[in-house]
Amino acid sequence: MSSVIDFLERVGGDAQWRTASHDEMELALAAAEVEMPLREAILAKDASKLEALLGQMPQLGIMIPPDEEEGEEDEEDDAGEKPELKSIRGSLSHLSLQQS
Repeated sequence: MSSVIDFLERVGGDAQWRTASHDEMELALAAAEVEMPLREAILAKDASKLEALLGQMPQLGIMIPPDEEEGEEDEEDDAGEKPELKSIRGSLSHLSLQQS
């Protein structure tokens, strides 16, 4: 497995490989003695197959913004009304209530 890692590191560090032909890449993989299933995944540009063959799992990161800190006051618009209240009042003004 170290041969494929070394190969990917070398290819990733050299911009000339971006324009390499399929045959050039195949020859380089053979010269680096990369195993056939790994060669096929690299030549097919199949990242998920390559990850599976290498036993790697995709990594996922999530960013969650912090809650508002206590003591912060909501901003008020020019009329002195909080923006969320103004929005709610605007939405309610479009509703018509029917009496039965």
